[in-house]
Amino acid sequence: MKSPYENVKIEKWEEKTLELINEHPLDSKEVFDVVNKVWQDIFSSGIGSKPFKIGKDLFPRPQIMGFFLHELIPLEFAFRYPDVWRKDKEKIEKDMVCLLDNKYSFEIKTSSSSSRIYGNRSYAQKGTGDFKSKSGYYLAINFEKFTSENTTPGISLVRFGWLDHEDWVGQESPTGQQAHIPVEVERKKLLTLPLK
Repeated sequence: MKSPYENVKIEKWEEKTLELINEHPLDSKEVFDVVNKVWQDIFSSGIGSKPFKIGKDLFPRPQIMGFFLHELIPLEFAFRYPDVWRKDKEKIEKDMVCLLDNKYSFEIKTSSSSSRIYGNRSYAQKGTGDFKSKSGYYLAINFEKFTSENTTPGISLVRFGWLDHEDWVGQESPTGQQAHIPVEVERKKLLTLPLK
């Protein structure tokens, strides 16, 4: 897939990202609203026959909260627009699949970091065979962790945009399992929602 940033100077990346977000079939305000709705749903839902509540009885680790967002956001959009969106079914698909045009399908990345997102090491490696493309639209969500003082953590940052496979940088250590995006790339290619 050709990068939409090809031959675009770094100082024009933010402008290009805004153009890509405006071209996307999902309204960026609705994306922001769905992220926050799903987050609230997690806290209002009961688990088990009692039912136990997250934030009252259960205080999941960030990985579990990220998992809930990762699973529930596609389900919410598929419920709203069943002829347009669905959750991924195969490993070669993006997390959120656009049935009308696959170029609008996107990955969801979550993190309890205040402002950064991460991928596993494979994001920085060239894929061969049946792997999903690491280039394309991304929804990045940062959220607060549970602490003894904060039993109702919130969403701290929602961003949307486009990342290319080459934007991901793997850890230098051969045993490193993480990939990150340079700060300048993250700032110019993932724009904060809601857009101003």
